[in-house]
Amino acid sequence: MMAMNGAQALVRTLVGCGVDVCFTNPGTSEMHFVAALDDVREMRGVLALFEGVATGAADGYARMAGRPAATLLHLGPGLGNGLANLHNARKGRVPVVNIVGDHATHHAKFDAHLQSDIETVARNVSGFIRTAQRPEQTGTAAAAAVAAALGPPGQVATLILPADACWLPGGVVAPALPLRPRATVASETIDEVARALRSSEPAALFLGGSALRERALVAASRVARAAGVKLLCETFPARLERGAGLPPVSRLAYLAEFATQQLAGLRHLILVDAKAPVSFFAYPGKPSDLVPEGCAVRTLAAAEDDAASALEALADHLGAPREASLQPAARPPLPTGDLTADAVAKVIGALLPEGAIVSDEANTSGLSAPLHTAGAPRHDWLCLAGGAIGQGLPVATGAALACPGRKVVSLEADGSALYTIQSLWTQAREGLDVVTVIYNNRSYAILNLELSRVGAESPGPKALSMLDLSRPDLDFVAIARGFGVPATRAATADDFAKQLARALSEPGPALIEAMV
Repeated sequence: MMAMNGAQALVRTLVGCGVDVCFTNPGTSEMHFVAALDDVREMRGVLALFEGVATGAADGYARMAGRPAATLLHLGPGLGNGLANLHNARKGRVPVVNIVGDHATHHAKFDAHLQSDIETVARNVSGFIRTAQRPEQTGTAAAAAVAAALGPPGQVATLILPADACWLPGGVVAPALPLRPRATVASETIDEVARALRSSEPAALFLGGSALRERALVAASRVARAAGVKLLCETFPARLERGAGLPPVSRLAYLAEFATQQLAGLRHLILVDAKAPVSFFAYPGKPSDLVPEGCAVRTLAAAEDDAASALEALADHLGAPREASLQPAARPPLPTGDLTADAVAKVIGALLPEGAIVSDEANTSGLSAPLHTAGAPRHDWLCLAGGAIGQGLPVATGAALACPGRKVVSLEADGSALYTIQSLWTQAREGLDVVTVIYNNRSYAILNLELSRVGAESPGPKALSMLDLSRPDLDFVAIARGFGVPATRAATADDFAKQLARALSEPGPALIEAMV
């Protein structure tokens, strides 16, 4: 029997730690990891045509599975190509095990064409970085990376693997490390927050992360009923459970002007696995800190804490009713006539199936989608957690792999879709149940909006042409079909309703280009 090499030990350790999906875009230095996929059949390898698809899919997978997937990237440039969606995973506190190949240790001194400082690149997005220099280190490094990724809170853990650490014999499978439980919030903190909420002064709970799942939402709703406080959540939550039968929570608006109105008059802001709200960008003459003047900010539960238990303890401390306020079932009527972004949202609200997963990167076109889907059957809503566009299609891809029995609906702006359009090929290859809706308004509409908000004066034709996606017009139907995904185009609300109903009723990937 041949001795196990470092790559085989690594893959076996990952599987033993619960990581059995790897989104790959490999190169020469990762070939022994690729070969090990046939030796360790429990590991599912999923090929992506671009590293940003692999990293975004790992993010989407972990959001829905509750455990990390791995990525396999080729050297520093491959990691660089995947950084934007690793940034989103970091901001969303999503666990990802990032595996980056490196040149063999004896080759590094020659500064070959692809030689780079991988650790420096990884440091921007990783809470854990380790290099396995020898084959006997790969198993222990992998186990440590998985434990670090799971946290709490979740984070990106990057493992750097020189090629010779993979190909040499001597690999040793390592056992899974014990996971750190979420911390229990101190009773003194519960008491302090309860006193603030009993003051009868205007207050709000600001929820994020783990506080946006059913158990925590129910407890937060009980607190809101008992104390008469607002329920707000992050603008772009990584995962929000919502729909009929769940407690509703209002997302903080993206535009600082609207967010300021939502927060106006508050005297107490209670953070629950969330950071105090700030403006996404700086604007001339406008504040960056969105907390109202005179409002006291207190943390009930930090990112590493057990937010659900803390909210339940707070609700009991306040003598809250056992029942939460739940979203009633309601669907908008199917619209007819012109196809607008609002009409698209109404059709989605009318047809969204039970248990759907919505990956939302519709940007300006999707502003009314949360409103029209609020009373749809229970579903999950996945947002652009770090603000780096190009996340929506890969996140939908990973979510579909994590939850094969659920329909995934990907709401995608035309400009953002082009960052990671290669996701469609992976969806076709894997037969994933993803319906993609492309809002085609032929522009970077969000940047047209921001152009005026930042105070840029009198934009001329050169400036406006930089935000325009015509000349030539993009044909997403042709693009999708080229990647192997069936596609149609809708020009009216009636067409869109028929096409979406058909796509939702059939298995496998589909794309609808909505001309809004």
